[in-house]
Amino acid sequence: MPAELQLVASTEAALTALAVALADPRRPTAGTRRATASRRRKVAEAAGDCLSPTDLDPIATAIAEGHDPLGDALCALRSAADRRRQGIVYTPPTIVDAMVDWASTRPAPARIVDAGAGSGRFLLAAACKFPQAHLVAAECDPLAVLALRANANVAGFAQRLHIHEGDYRDLTLPAVDGPTLFLGNPPYVRHHDIPAAWKDWLTATAARWNIAASRLAGLHVHFVFQTCRLARAGDYGTLITAAEWLDVNYGAAMRSAFVAVLGGTAVDVVAPAAMPFPNATTTGAIVRFRVGQRSQAMRFRAVASVAELGARNGGRSVPCRAVLDARRWSPFLRPPTAAAPCGHVELGELCRVHRGQVTGCNAVWIAGGYRGPLPAANLVPTVTRAKELLAAGEQLSNPDLLRRVIDLPVDLDELDNEAQRQVAAFLRWAKGMAADASYIARHRRAWWAVQLREPAPILCTYMARRPPAFVTNACNVRHLNIAHGLYPREPLPAGTLAVLAAWLRRNVKTSSGRTYAGGLTKFEPKEMERIRVPPPEELRERTADLDSG
Repeated sequence: MPAELQLVASTEAALTALAVALADPRRPTAGTRRATASRRRKVAEAAGDCLSPTDLDPIATAIAEGHDPLGDALCALRSAADRRRQGIVYTPPTIVDAMVDWASTRPAPARIVDAGAGSGRFLLAAACKFPQAHLVAAECDPLAVLALRANANVAGFAQRLHIHEGDYRDLTLPAVDGPTLFLGNPPYVRHHDIPAAWKDWLTATAARWNIAASRLAGLHVHFVFQTCRLARAGDYGTLITAAEWLDVNYGAAMRSAFVAVLGGTAVDVVAPAAMPFPNATTTGAIVRFRVGQRSQAMRFRAVASVAELGARNGGRSVPCRAVLDARRWSPFLRPPTAAAPCGHVELGELCRVHRGQVTGCNAVWIAGGYRGPLPAANLVPTVTRAKELLAAGEQLSNPDLLRRVIDLPVDLDELDNEAQRQVAAFLRWAKGMAADASYIARHRRAWWAVQLREPAPILCTYMARRPPAFVTNACNVRHLNIAHGLYPREPLPAGTLAVLAAWLRRNVKTSSGRTYAGGLTKFEPKEMERIRVPPPEELRERTADLDSG
């Protein structure tokens, strides 16, 4: 797109005026005569500070060439926080083109449906590829709808476009003579921002196929199940989402839907470095499916760049039965030759992995905010920040560098009289800070009892823009939920623990976790337990070698 059209408007009002003018069916499409002088004056008055208020042709020409200056402007005008809350992440044209190209290898669709169409990037590309198809867009954002109407008018497919100005989950589709292509980027909105009534809708909808859907699922899962409702045998589709559902618990329902309901055929996972979503360092997953034509196997492929999406081969074929039975799908992205060395075992066979304790109100339970005296025995040295482990290197050995967590017993009568007096004064202050009202506090045996876990012999970070830090806990301190603790199932000598931690530091990469928006890589406890490590006898041999050396 021409550099001068990177931002076509600096306010939403200006963008609205541009979109309205470009959506006017009386306006000639790009490449024909210019707008009349009176039209140009009206647009200039309405648009105010638009880049080119006196001539819409440069913008229309960019749209006709397949660019989306209006969509780019809409994303630029919304804050990052608003875009996250509303699920506004528009797909780069290179990925749109690759997905539409795949669809062109199938029978021509009679209808194309884009859930969460935004400014219409997918429909703009698909309309050119399938000139006879009826187009259906679902979109809630009024400004995005205006941009979509403008794009459709300029590109010349407005006459065959139906826009459902509302929630995709409310969309109904009449019968059509021929297959429907489902195409697009379902919006990623976290479950915290989804009303309870829609969560009820998800669980009831998934139950139609005997699938248990979690109420913790994001909006993209809802949209996949709505696609299950709308799709009929012979339909097909390709969707792109953030890839976390491949492994997380809430994603189990989505995984089942793709295999058992939609007839999934392939999953391409795009590395975060390829930036599958603008301004979001996130792993992207492109899924393909053919409804009513359940495959015997699905193809899984990891791609390092968007250019690799054009290839029709590669990846790993996995029987659908194995796919359905798997608790995680990311291991299918690694070829069998990339498996751990023969004889290695899962870390979970050696150690249980537990996230640290949640206080419910760090401002109260991490000592420092309260100025009165407290019993020294209840001020417990604790790892409260990931940077404390990152700074420790191989071993955490000085508890004096750590903050204290106030860890009181459930039965306060265990304390002596002076300690009870000090704690009573502290609890009055804590109540004034509403520490007793948090969800965590209300579900504890006693609201004041944090009950820190026992010290873990190895501590590790689990969310960062780098591999986890594995640190031996030489000073036996506790940890909050900013870290995981590795607890051996059977006692291991200190030397063996050091060898295990060193092996994990050298061998665990960010690719073993899952990447979220912003480039954060996260390891849940169960994911950490599935890491393959040398067996105990090999760890002991390495310890003996170190001792003898």
